[in-house]
Amino acid sequence: QVQLVESGGGSVQAGGSLRLSCAASEYTSRYYCMAWFRQAPGKEREAVARIYLGSGSTYYADSVKGRFTISQDNAKNTLYLQMNSLKPEDTAMYYCAAKGGGCGLFVRPLDFPYWGQGTQVIVSS
Repeated sequence: QVQLVESGGGSVQAGGSLRLSCAASEYTSRYYCMAWFRQAPGKEREAVARIYLGSGSTYYADSVKGRFTISQDNAKNTLYLQMNSLKPEDTAMYYCAAKGGGCGLFVRPLDFPYWGQGTQVIVSS
């Protein structure tokens, strides 16, 4: 059972940056798919970015392309999400998630069995 703990959320002004971290309780093998999701009040949880640890291939939602970067430090068993040029519409609770067996074509919350508790990001205009 992989346990995930996020950190790094906070309040920033539009245009600012934050780096989210997600520490895994145990080794996440190269066959794991790691992802960041977010959920704003009254909205469905949506995929932000994902990385397949085996190849390093990444996926980004159109809304964050060019602004967010997902990465993994295997030595530290930690997933990161570097968020630059933040916008008020990025305000949400951010969650990291993990699944074994690689990444599928789609990044859907229901496919991920392991979740962190979330970290809040607030971007003011």
